This record gives sequence, C-alpha cells and structure tokens, in this order.
Amino acid sequence: MLPDSTAQLREAVIDTEAITANTRALAALTGTPVLAVVKANAYGHGAVRTARAALAGGAVMLGVTDLSEAFELRDAGITADILSWLHAPGTRFERAVAQRITIGVSTIEQLTAAIEAGSVAAPARVHLKLETGLSRNGLPPEHWEDAFDIARRAEEMGILDIDGLFSHVSNTSDADDRAALATFLDGVDRAAAKGIRPRLRHIAATAAAIGLAETRLDLVRIGIGLHGLSPDPDRFVASELGLRPSMTLRGTVANVRRVPAGTGLSYGYTYRTDRETTLALVPLGYADGIPRQASNRAPVRIGDALLQVSGRIAMDQFIVDVGDAPVAVGDEVVLFGDPACGDPAVEAWAQAADTINYEIVTRISARVPRRERAAGAGGDRS
Repeated sequence: MLPDSTAQLREAVIDTEAITANTRALAALTGTPVLAVVKANAYGHGAVRTARAALAGGAVMLGVTDLSEAFELRDAGITADILSWLHAPGTRFERAVAQRITIGVSTIEQLTAAIEAGSVAAPARVHLKLETGLSRNGLPPEHWEDAFDIARRAEEMGILDIDGLFSHVSNTSDADDRAALATFLDGVDRAAAKGIRPRLRHIAATAAAIGLAETRLDLVRIGIGLHGLSPDPDRFVASELGLRPSMTLRGTVANVRRVPAGTGLSYGYTYRTDRETTLALVPLGYADGIPRQASNRAPVRIGDALLQVSGRIAMDQFIVDVGDAPVAVGDEVVLFGDPACGDPAVEAWAQAADTINYEIVTRISARVPRRERAAGAGGDRS
C-alpha cells in the first residue's frame, strides 16, 4: 500500500539521485561538458528539481525552450548559465539580459532585439542558431553573412557577447547527421572569417551525443537521457549505458469488484470478461496524461503480477482484469518505473500508444503530484 494512500490517488515519484547519476554517466560516456535540457518541466519531471540534480551531476549549463521556463529557474534561485532558444515574434530581451539568460537567436529580428537589450555594462549574451537541415528554427544559410556582420559589429561595440553557435540534427541516419554537421561546421568557418570565434559550438542532443562522437564538439545537450531513458531504444539500451529511470508513475486501487463472465468494461465494451474474475479500478486517466491509445494494451504491476489495462482508458480511471489474483482497495499500482525493480518500462507504454518514451513522461499532467524519492532509497518501492 502506498504511504498516505488515503490522501493520494496517484503520484509520480522522481528519483533525483538517478538524474544526478545519469548526468555523470553521460558526461563520462561523451567526454564532453553537458548542457542539461530542462524544457517542458524537464520532460514532466520538474524543471527546478531536475536542474539542481543535473548541476549536482556536473552539468555546466541548462537549456529551456522559452524565457518563461528560464525565469522559473532564476526565480528558484538557480544561478547557472541558462540558454533559451525559442521566442515569440516581437519578444523583448531586457529581462533576459538583466537575469543573465543566454538568448538563442534564430532570426535577424531576434538578433536586433538582443542587441537593443544589451549595453556595455551588461552585454546581451547570445548563441546564434544555424539552420542545417532540420527545417525548423535557425538562421538559414542565406542570412548567415548578414547576421554575422551585424553580430560582430555589436560585439565590437561591447553590447553583445557571441558566446556560442549551435544547431540540431534530425537523427534520421548517421549520414544525414554528418551532412548537418558538415553544414554547421561550414557556418562556423564562415563566422570565423568574420572574426566570430565563440566559446561554445554544439549540435548534439542525447541521441547524437551517444551515437555519433564527431558531433560532440564543445558541449552536448542532454534531455531525455537525464531521466534514464534512451533517445532511441532500438539503437541504445539505457541500462547498458549505465542509466536508470528517474520517474515511477503509480496509483492506488480505488475499487475492487467480482464480476461474472460476459461483463463489459468501460466505454464501448471493447473488453468483455471471458470468465468470472476480479476487476481493479485505477484512478488515472487521460486527464492525467495517460494515453487513451494504450487501452487494452499497456502493462501495469499490481503486487508482483504484471497485468494489462482492460477496456478503454477514461478521463480519470481505467480498469485492470486481475483474474483470481488477490487485490484490495489501497494496493499499489505501478504503471511504469524501473524495470530493474520489476516495474513496466516507459517504452512498453510508448509501444502500446504508438508513440515514443519522450511523450509518455512529458504528458503526465499537473494533476499528478510529484514527490521526490527519499535520498538513499535506491530501488525501494515505498
């Protein structure tokens, strides 16, 4: 039974020691300084706690998508370097400069706004993002020369600090990623010809950092790997890389009933019992981020038994046909966690929902309380 099970229907337990250990493991594996990506509430794990755990593991910088995420970290007292790389049209950067947040620049308009926010007393620190084939944000090659000229003049005036150049690969194939790297390095050379020699060049996120050594450059951006999950389970086995999952999603059995053969379960009766059996009601649903697509497919653990969602996942609950296994109200139900502890893997849920492990953990909603695992608990399920 869960601790305080009368108060908690559901919870995500976050193992910050695992995040720290995973950061160390990936820094050692790549031999490269780590930028810990904590965007999207650190993929559902909690941005502030993940940032602190990753910094404790040796991360040298933090990365977020938008400035609101960066301000959250600053408001929590985190002083480490932060890079923010996606901005709404017309964004002003004065607050970012004042709070020493590094601005990822993808357009000449953003570069101009960053320069306007800077001063000799407080230069705007930027990383110029170069578009190298992913077709998302980033300065396209036809804008590089103008951007480099503008940036260099501002740097000479002392109001801009060009701290980095960066890009992203597609993870389509090694050949595609090497082509993106070649384009990026051409951009680095063209910047150098303009007198721009930044401290940091980075293009590799977790998959490339692990699998394609030449992309590591000066910095690797680690996101999903912080949480002990593989960026591509078909290529990399997380446990073989020395990583362990940092999130365990679990709830309590809210109701138990014995039903006869032929009983329909949940909406649409997509599951009917084929014998007399016991049903356990689990109070998690798609309002909590549980994918409805995983109905009748995804695994759960109740006690020592690995079972399966039975019938459609509803907004707030789903049912498990437990057969004749002993089950009682208040028993723990683990949806996913550390397979080394006997829990279903996140990847099993991803496969059941025809998606990726990133989405499963990131979509867990704010209705699910996060609780940090007690220090030294290790694989303890308490």
